[in-house]
Amino acid sequence: MTGKILVTGAPGWLGTRFVEKLVEQNRDVVCLVQKGVYTKYLEKLGIEIIEGDIRTFRSLPVLKDISTIFHIAGLIHPKLFGVKELYKVNTEGTENMLRIAKASEVNKFVYISSNSPIGCNRDRDILLNEYTIPDPYMSYGKSKLLAEIAVNEAHLRGLDTTILRPCWFYGIRQPLRQTKLMRMIQRGKVPLFGDGKNLRSMTYIDNLCDAMLLTEKNISNGETYWIADKRPYTTLEIYETIADLLGVDLNIRKIPAMVSRGMRIADRVLQRFGIYQKEIHVAGEMTEDIACSIEKAKKDLGYKPKIDLREGMKRSIEWAGEQGLL
Repeated sequence: MTGKILVTGAPGWLGTRFVEKLVEQNRDVVCLVQKGVYTKYLEKLGIEIIEGDIRTFRSLPVLKDISTIFHIAGLIHPKLFGVKELYKVNTEGTENMLRIAKASEVNKFVYISSNSPIGCNRDRDILLNEYTIPDPYMSYGKSKLLAEIAVNEAHLRGLDTTILRPCWFYGIRQPLRQTKLMRMIQRGKVPLFGDGKNLRSMTYIDNLCDAMLLTEKNISNGETYWIADKRPYTTLEIYETIADLLGVDLNIRKIPAMVSRGMRIADRVLQRFGIYQKEIHVAGEMTEDIACSIEKAKKDLGYKPKIDLREGMKRSIEWAGEQGLL
């Protein structure tokens, strides 16, 4: 496609990786970042930087010569009393980006959503797909579902849009929470809620970037796609793979599944009062099945995930080791 590509969410880990992929293809890239954010690496890549805060429409500049917006920026884990911020960033931020896309006559808008707007599998044997009725998981899921609704409404008003739903994604430049899991496995202190047989779809970061590039096909206009690795993995398989790559025996601390269910109830109550506690939130979903089908993306987009769990975790561990984090 002609015209520049605007990316939000860099220098976050997905945004930065996607920008690298675009640069490899000699695409003309612009990054929208908040004032004061570290951008030296992006500048080294030859990226044009413009400033603006997606939470405030007045701060967003009218975009010039932008053909496609890839809206990656979002908030997953807010501060302790930050539940409202999830809606401010994920919902209102997306609505503001859609408004600026219309004002700037942008051709295409690609929104990076999540599995959370749809929630968890009702039946382990039935994978989530594009026709599963939404049952958003907690406030984060609601904020992303409202953003999806805004994107679909913009499509009805004439904007070319695509929504991608990645699952638990992983890869180089991973945030501390991912490295923390690896450290716990390395030190033999990782908790396992229940029997570990629950299914989790995961999305290696390069697989997701490949899917994002494929959305420039016209067939994706107005469509939503689940994006993940070839198959779901059990929680136990994820732990075992990490332990094997780290060269340690998997030593788990078994915790009854009812503890996770209790954490989930506590999380729901806390969030009603605007309180978000990350450890409780994460523990609360550790026995859930969150597994999707990628058949529609394969059929429509030609999506072919190249990296599986073992290779993806190998790259992630090597990166963490190079940074002195493991």
